[in-house]
Amino acid sequence: MTLRGPLEAVVFDLDGVIVDSESAWDSARRAVVAEAGGRWREHATRAMMGMSAPEWARYLQNELAVDLPTEEIDERVVTHLLGSYADTLPLLPGAAHAVRELAGAWPLALASAANRRVIDFVLARGGLASYFTATVSAEEVGAGKPAPDVYLAAAARLGVDPSRAAAVEDSSSGLRSAAAAGMAVVAVPNRAFPPDEDALALADLTVGSLTELSAELLASKFGAR
Repeated sequence: MTLRGPLEAVVFDLDGVIVDSESAWDSARRAVVAEAGGRWREHATRAMMGMSAPEWARYLQNELAVDLPTEEIDERVVTHLLGSYADTLPLLPGAAHAVRELAGAWPLALASAANRRVIDFVLARGGLASYFTATVSAEEVGAGKPAPDVYLAAAARLGVDPSRAAAVEDSSSGLRSAAAAGMAVVAVPNRAFPPDEDALALADLTVGSLTELSAELLASKFGAR
């Protein structure tokens, strides 16, 4: 899209953009399904990408036959996930540098499908919490990605019009969410779970990794304040 005026803010996704976590989420959910005697389905991983915690907990319960309360499903999955981060946080190459550099040029927000507990843990462990003016979990809004709710909430907390913000995303659901919110879209395609071609076509700018993302690049593409 064409921004209505110069860029005023940048909103990052978390999973697959800042932290290499999609496989960790997948392993955590598979473990809970196995422990509860459920049945994993072939397309479950992609189906849950972008879902909020209440949404994917219901998916495990209803679609994967996990006979537990959704609150317990949520708790078990997050415990597995954070356990996998206990020794090493899998920050993606260039992520910390990109966050720090862009925070020097624009206010930053984070709009993630991850639970609040996961967001706070990752940003604190990665030393990145202070660079974000606002963070939003999809469990705090009406619907997860690809609905625009989490991005609209992030823009509101920053006090900027969504049409003057850029979102950094990696997945089909995330790209669609950011575009639906009316933001400029920067794609960093997930290598393990590549976005669909029609979703990738929504991007205004595509980079191979966050090592390529800089304030200079965004300013040249979208204009500086």
